[in-house]
Amino acid sequence: MGKRTVVPDGAAAATPAKSPRNRGVGMLIITAYGIFAVSAFARAFYQITPFPQEGKVQFVDAPLALSLSAFAAAVYVVATLALARTSATAWRVALVAVLIEMFGVIGVGTWTLIQPELFEVATVWGGFGRDYGYIPLVLPFVGLFWLFRHRP
Repeated sequence: MGKRTVVPDGAAAATPAKSPRNRGVGMLIITAYGIFAVSAFARAFYQITPFPQEGKVQFVDAPLALSLSAFAAAVYVVATLALARTSATAWRVALVAVLIEMFGVIGVGTWTLIQPELFEVATVWGGFGRDYGYIPLVLPFVGLFWLFRHRP
């Protein structure tokens, strides 16, 4: 049989410690952010590189859309790295990155509906993440929920 812990009268029983935000479900969230960091970076890098290829849109042809792709990649990289750490500073950095992501996907998604001619080249956040199964629209809300459940 296991040991029994005796709690003296008037003492509160210890509550079980919460798992760190980068464990369990947190690892799945970090993995999702990591996948988006890599895919957004690869897409932006391919789109922005100056090497001409047949059928490839050059940066000078769509600077807004391609710059937004690069910005989204940077946000995903920062969010991934911050979510993977457990310090209070990392929590604040992750919160800011995820909020930027949320406003970015909503803002760019709305902008692509209002002025689609500016977005001839697809971006990660274009159409609210349509090209990525709308995961970019859902992911920041999941990230915010997880961050607020694991405040430092």
